[in-house]
Amino acid sequence: MKKPVFTLSVPEYQVKFYSDTKEKMSHPGTPWYNIEIPVIYWKNRPDFASIGDKMDQCLKKHFIGQKVVIRVLSSEEHTDKSMDDLIEIILQTGHDRYNPNRQGNQYENIENKHIDIFAMPFEIQQEGTYFEYFLEPFYFFPIAEDKKPVRVDIAIIYDPKQLAVVEHHYKGRENETKKDGFVFKYPDKKAEAILGIIKITG
Repeated sequence: MKKPVFTLSVPEYQVKFYSDTKEKMSHPGTPWYNIEIPVIYWKNRPDFASIGDKMDQCLKKHFIGQKVVIRVLSSEEHTDKSMDDLIEIILQTGHDRYNPNRQGNQYENIENKHIDIFAMPFEIQQEGTYFEYFLEPFYFFPIAEDKKPVRVDIAIIYDPKQLAVVEHHYKGRENETKKDGFVFKYPDKKAEAILGIIKITG
């Protein structure tokens, strides 16, 4: 049975690219993970709290009280695919990693463990906050590397009973055990692990 796709319009969620990024501010001026952010990006950052809340309402409407695993991504990073094309691939394959040779498609860890997807587990509660904490790193981390900020527009909602956590460590963070890696328990039934997809339009 084909899994549901919920379309959510969030026209206020826009990220802009600026060429003049010489003036930077760092912590405590930029209280976000102690990284340097160009002033123009900091002053013109989206309202992550209100935008995330709007996305949270969609999530709660369809998955309240459920334990889920959420993976978010940007269709813009798949330059040869439209958003609808990418969603169709995800529905068919169970994930967005359709090309093993695609740059940025691998998850590096010092143990070299196999990881199918990077995602986060949650139990969806009415008072919970979820998407805000996905949107911020997609915006801030690319900027810190002098890249274009990323707008999240697809969220894949997975059934945690069909996934297994892969504990791992990142280089430079060996003392921190990460639990954000997952493999599919049933590799021949990956698409069945999807509970639904949220499509975020402008």
